[in-house]
Amino acid sequence: MTPDIEDAIRASFAQQGLMETFGASILSLDAGRVVLAMPILPAIGQQHGVAHAGATFGLGDSASGYAALSLMPPGAEVMTVEMKINLIAPAAGKRLIATGHVMKPGRRLMITRCTVEAEAKDGTRRDVALLQGTMIPV
Repeated sequence: MTPDIEDAIRASFAQQGLMETFGASILSLDAGRVVLAMPILPAIGQQHGVAHAGATFGLGDSASGYAALSLMPPGAEVMTVEMKINLIAPAAGKRLIATGHVMKPGRRLMITRCTVEAEAKDGTRRDVALLQGTMIPV
């Protein structure tokens, strides 16, 4: 990934109000792969004391979208066409980590996959959600 594309992704991420509200950050950027993280705070929790599925989905969707954007030409933008989520465990811990990958970089559509993990206080991680989506340049 070129520095221009990395800078564009960081600038775009900084404009996302939802990610700012969540306290999310970029952990790593590579061509076709982006890792985001956010703390699990009471503001994103649900009644059982774990992160709400909506927060998990939002983080995974953003990681997937930025993974797709990392393979697009400078000046491009991306939007989600569809996204499926499987919630496989309660999102309990100190933070969520979403790793988005481009599985098929098509000419018009990109197929993405994302794994969201919950990280415990001791640093161990557990998969809590799997997402698969389709992204399109806009």
